[in-house]
Amino acid sequence: MNINELYAVICERRDHPSAQSYTARLIAQGEDEIVKKVGEEAVEVILAAKGQGDQRLVEEVADLTYHVLVLLASRGVSPDAVRAELEKRHRPAQ
Repeated sequence: MNINELYAVICERRDHPSAQSYTARLIAQGEDEIVKKVGEEAVEVILAAKGQGDQRLVEEVADLTYHVLVLLASRGVSPDAVRAELEKRHRPAQ
């Protein structure tokens, strides 16, 4: 699943919540809970990078990516806005 597909699933669960959806429950808990999860996952990425192996690092980066996308979706911000910002920052070598 790519970032856009995952973001679409997150938005679907935001817009049509069900009790079984972790995503819907997280969004319903509000931004403070979402940013708490982003912070926890960021720490777990650091710990994985510092000695838990590449597979664990991949798993934790996936978790962080998911939670960052939940934060964006909760604010109505598309990953395209992040992509545009990255493109704006990229300056080709002259």
